[in-house]
Amino acid sequence: MKKYSYHILLAAIAVLLLNSCGGESKPSEENSTEQEDTSLVEVTQEQFNSMKMEISTLQEREFDNTIKASGKVDVPPKNRAKVTSFVAGYVKSVSLLVGNKVTKGQPLLTLESPEYLDLQQSYLEIAGQMEYLKSEYERQKTLFDEKISSQKKYLEAESGYKRAKATYESLRQKLNMLRINPSQVEQGKFSSYITVYSPISGDITAINANVGMAISPTDVIMEIVETQAMHLELAVFEKDIFNLKNGQKIKFTIPQVGSDEFEAQVSQIGKSVGGNDRVINVYASLDTSTKQKLLTGMFIEAQLVANSRNALSVPIDAITTEEGNSFLLVLESEKDNVYTFRKTLVKTGERNGDWIEIIPDNKLNADIKILTKGVYDVM
Repeated sequence: MKKYSYHILLAAIAVLLLNSCGGESKPSEENSTEQEDTSLVEVTQEQFNSMKMEISTLQEREFDNTIKASGKVDVPPKNRAKVTSFVAGYVKSVSLLVGNKVTKGQPLLTLESPEYLDLQQSYLEIAGQMEYLKSEYERQKTLFDEKISSQKKYLEAESGYKRAKATYESLRQKLNMLRINPSQVEQGKFSSYITVYSPISGDITAINANVGMAISPTDVIMEIVETQAMHLELAVFEKDIFNLKNGQKIKFTIPQVGSDEFEAQVSQIGKSVGGNDRVINVYASLDTSTKQKLLTGMFIEAQLVANSRNALSVPIDAITTEEGNSFLLVLESEKDNVYTFRKTLVKTGERNGDWIEIIPDNKLNADIKILTKGVYDVM
């Protein structure tokens, strides 16, 4: 009797286990047949309106084939000046600041030194001797011509006068270079200071002088740049040389400042390739409004426009990226006040301002409709 009850109990347990397994298998089968399509995005009409979304087709726009280059903002050598003094001295006064605009011939600073007085004294002394030496030379010449005086005295007078004249002219020129009026010196009016003037018109970019500072002839007192002569100096690789031409359009940015894009135009192309990178120098002109926004020495990244072409494109805001891939939301259907979009992988090309090129394939053409505004609100 006990053996019979034991077998019944085992049978009952087996039935319960089978029913339990069978009950769990049904939901898993349903899950496998009803998987959700995660590439679809639904937007109600109310959401569409409240988020101010927009739908449009792919647009055909002009895109540029470009040559990449880098370089800097600079000026030609003739439009950059380093201000020095011909003679040593001490800074007496300086009132200008970096950034000030100056014109050619404008006073920049004053220097003073006892040497300036010594120079004027030497000039005055030799100037005072010139009349006597000239008179003596002419007198000895007349006596020699009339066989009254010896040739020796005549030659001595001539030599003395010519040496004095050379010294006189040399000192006079030095005074002129220092902007000291020789005529004033001959009247006994000396000056213990000199004024240094601007050699060009432009903006002061550096000042290396303070009141009381000793200045030597080799010291650069100031640097002046004529910003109106500003241009671009680019380095273009050798492989792109045959795609260069004068008048070519250039688009460039200043990475350290921002993403704003500026334009320039090729004005001159170098005649030799050099350096380890095998590059050629290309110069580009700028318009006045652009020059006002730039500073000399700025690093730039540029694109020289070789030619243009038309291509399908979308606003940059219509693109969403995930793990380095680009996607568009393509309109699948519109019914019952619900928009259904499919998240579609796309290949992108060149960028032109706020538009980006879309490489067409069998899923993408000019007739499809995409979500162009409000993409990030639904992703």
